[in-house]
Amino acid sequence: MRFFTTEGPVRPDDHYTLPPLSRWDLDEVLNLIDQKKYFLLHAPRQTGKTSCLLALMAHLNREGRYRTVYANIEAAQPWREQIEPAMTTICSVLGRAARTSLGDTRLLEWQRDQGTQIAAGDRLTALLEYWASADPRPAVLLLDEVDALVGDTLLSLLRQLRAGYPQRPTAFPQTIVLCGVRDLRDYRIHASSEREVITGGSAFNIKAKSLRLGDFSAAETRTLLLEHTQETGQVFTPEALERVWELTQGQPWLVNALAYRACFELRAGRDRSRPITLDLIDQAKEAMIVERVTHLDQLAHKLQEPRVRRVIEPMLAGLTLGNVPDDDIQYLLDLGLLRQTDGGGLTVANPIYREVLPRMLAFTPQASLPQISPTWLKAGGTLDPAALLDAFLAFWRQHGEPLLKSAPYHEIAPHLVLMAFLHRVINGGGTLEREYAIGSGRMDLCLRYGAVMLGMELKVWRDGRPDPLAEGLIQLDDYLAGLGLDSGWLVIFDRRAGQSPIAERTDSATRISPRGRSIQVIRA
Repeated sequence: MRFFTTEGPVRPDDHYTLPPLSRWDLDEVLNLIDQKKYFLLHAPRQTGKTSCLLALMAHLNREGRYRTVYANIEAAQPWREQIEPAMTTICSVLGRAARTSLGDTRLLEWQRDQGTQIAAGDRLTALLEYWASADPRPAVLLLDEVDALVGDTLLSLLRQLRAGYPQRPTAFPQTIVLCGVRDLRDYRIHASSEREVITGGSAFNIKAKSLRLGDFSAAETRTLLLEHTQETGQVFTPEALERVWELTQGQPWLVNALAYRACFELRAGRDRSRPITLDLIDQAKEAMIVERVTHLDQLAHKLQEPRVRRVIEPMLAGLTLGNVPDDDIQYLLDLGLLRQTDGGGLTVANPIYREVLPRMLAFTPQASLPQISPTWLKAGGTLDPAALLDAFLAFWRQHGEPLLKSAPYHEIAPHLVLMAFLHRVINGGGTLEREYAIGSGRMDLCLRYGAVMLGMELKVWRDGRPDPLAEGLIQLDDYLAGLGLDSGWLVIFDRRAGQSPIAERTDSATRISPRGRSIQVIRA
């Protein structure tokens, strides 16, 4: 029986899948090959690049006009700045790939008999010249994980491919496709022998085009999910189908991971006589985040990088990006962490990522929390918002100051500590949803615990700015209206210099919003 897979590449006999070649413009790709072009395919990790390249290889070899080999050259990545072992590895990988794909052992024989006699900086060029000349059919080479290479190793690869380019197609591959996460223009090669950083575009200026593999569309997401229904008879409710699209925005790994967990791991989902419901999808989403599954854990690791922090920190704080370098923004777009809206603005790529980013950042403050007695629960286990407010004020007065130092992003340290506290509150019995956007000046939170729903808005009072109370009440009105609530919290973190200790200035008071809602204003 087939299933949803997250390990990739897909195998149609084992996995639910969309036809890989339908995910890009095959006519455009074939035209580029017929025109002897060298081009790129790039996309975020785990979006189906390898599956597409393997399908393209199979298509071209089946037609018989070209000899096509796919090779993943990531094995050369550890040889940083060491061209000799790197080129030995790459040539060996190409030889084994040709043997597997075409039954052609000549590249391995050449590497054994002649390769070691040729300088490393010319060895790949010589190997590809030999391969292209050995058969009248033009050669096509699909190189995956190119941007995994580093420094002089990557520079040597690009320059050797460029050196052979004028000899195509009789004495060099007619087409070479380079595949990776980033577009070539975003390669920044720190060559050990040269002072200046070399861009990929200058080292490989023979590139004709960069193709980007996109996420699934809403229709494609639905088609993939319904493969399971056709296979097993188990249906997705309309609300569940919509929820998968809403949460993932078609990110292929997330779609497959969410559906696999709902259909094959959750007990209720394994009963094929029962439909996959919205509640099961939400359970699957929450379990994925809590367990920090590999894909999401990789995103969390990226948050430590300075170029990621320069963009994500102001986004979470609701600030404008200011003078953030274009390269940093492009890097996050290539990683798939962000996407551009129709109006050209930046937003987090999907609601799951939007949930993961602040939750991962709040992990250290949450781990640093002291033991807290759940005084906010009534005798029957329901949440008491008034008791929760008292518990938070007491917690903040006693622990706020030291815990702020444990937060990894300074600009949003108070937000992270508050979220850490709220995660301790829900403790698997509820959810905490977040909304934030560039330039909004706020972060909105919605805590759901049983039948209780509590909407909050977080704002920061910074030096040189007016008291955000008035603006916050107006903004919170809009947020609560969307939630259908007539009360909520407005939390104002005073980050101005020269303030008295947190324990002395933390308090709360009830205010009425412009639309008549009862707002608990917390100054912390």
